[in-house]
Parts: sequence; structure tokens; C-alpha cells
Amino acid sequence: MEITKDTLIGDLIRQKPAAIPVLMRMGMGCIGCPSSQMESLAEAAMVHGMDIDVLMKEINEVK
Repeated sequence: MEITKDTLIGDLIRQKPAAIPVLMRMGMGCIGCPSSQMESLAEAAMVHGMDIDVLMKEINEVK
């Protein structure tokens, strides 16, 4: 699965569960809440005041 800024968090955690600790460490503690399932990484980064490029780098480094 290619992870992009438009990837939905719900899709990410289903396809690449190893990314969950990255999301948690970066302040996305509610990854299991219903609204996050339909939120893109870019939208979540904006809401949480994160740098999307840093988030993407961290997620793409996860094996």
C-alpha cells in the first residue's frame, strides 16, 4: 500500500498497523474514534498542528 497525504487513517491502520505507534507518539491518541476513520493524514495533521511532511516520513519508515 502506498501511503500518501490523502490516505485515510482508517485505511492506514488496517493496512499498516505498525504505523499506530507513530500516530500515537505524534499526538493522535484517538485513532480508533469514528471520525478518524474517514480523515486523511493531511487533515489529521492540520487538526493536530503537525507538520505533514514529518508525519509522512515517520510513517513511511515503519516496516
